Amino acid sequence: MKKDEPPLDFPDTLEGFEYAFNEKGQLRHIKTGEPFVFNYREDLHRWNQKRYEALGEIITKYVYELLEKDCNLKKISIPVDATESEPKSFIFMSEDALTNPQKLMVLIHGSGVVRAGQWARRLIINEDLDSGTQIPFIKRAMDEGYGVIVLNPNENYIEVEKPKIHVPSSSDSSDEPAEKRERKDKVSKETKKRRDFYEKYRNPQREKEMMQLYIRENGSPEEHAVYVWDHFIAQSAAENVFFVAHSYGGLAFVELMIQREADVKSKVTAVALTDSVHNVWHQEAGKTIREWMRENCCNWVSSSEPLDTSVESMLPDCPRVSAVL
Repeated sequence: MKKDEPPLDFPDTLEGFEYAFNEKGQLRHIKTGEPFVFNYREDLHRWNQKRYEALGEIITKYVYELLEKDCNLKKISIPVDATESEPKSFIFMSEDALTNPQKLMVLIHGSGVVRAGQWARRLIINEDLDSGTQIPFIKRAMDEGYGVIVLNPNENYIEVEKPKIHVPSSSDSSDEPAEKRERKDKVSKETKKRRDFYEKYRNPQREKEMMQLYIRENGSPEEHAVYVWDHFIAQSAAENVFFVAHSYGGLAFVELMIQREADVKSKVTAVALTDSVHNVWHQEAGKTIREWMRENCCNWVSSSEPLDTSVESMLPDCPRVSAVL
């Protein structure tokens, strides 16, 4: 690790990064019109990665704003009975999500850094907003009369700085002989010096040490899916509920089925999976669930075959067909 690494001090706005989304939803440099460049500083991979992550956080907030302003979704805090001081997360819902009597669309993204409204951060940055966000799905669903709920399954905890623990100095022991205290203090100072020397290279910029405080009943994507089902989807008036679940979102949906099988079968009409990573064997989905999935689910997977061409599967759950690469 380089000692001369530049400060990890990045802008907190797109304008500060000198980037903006153009009329096609593409991220471009304000002055040059060029796409985003990851290797901004040669031979400084960690710094470039931190810069990329800082930009990603800004884009997450930007997408949240689009969900509220362009898609007219409401941000709903969870847990619904959270106290003022406890960690919280949120989902997004259309005005009629719980009252639409006919149909409701539920969107679940995959694992990783993506948050509500996103399919893939990489696609947002390198391609465009239509490719990387759920916004086209949301707008089309609303145009066709669906209520919409957007899950946020990766928002499982908040990070706070670790409290500093005071370790009493050996000199605090006033009953020890002075000579013994001096020897112990010398050893302690040498130990601290070596530790600080090591820390300088392990953590050269003294990044804060953080701890995670998990959100009640939403500490994992699977928990989150069940929580949103119990408190929102199950309470909705819609006669027909439809899911679109990408990657790990498919696994979360299967876990929801395992835990709420009868309820899901009574409300869910169809499920569109995209590159789902669920596994009915590992998740121990029963025969009745596998039979229901064969009739009501379809998994679009990456393939060089023409769109909707049947793709072989070793799992006895739902049909797999090709998606456009």
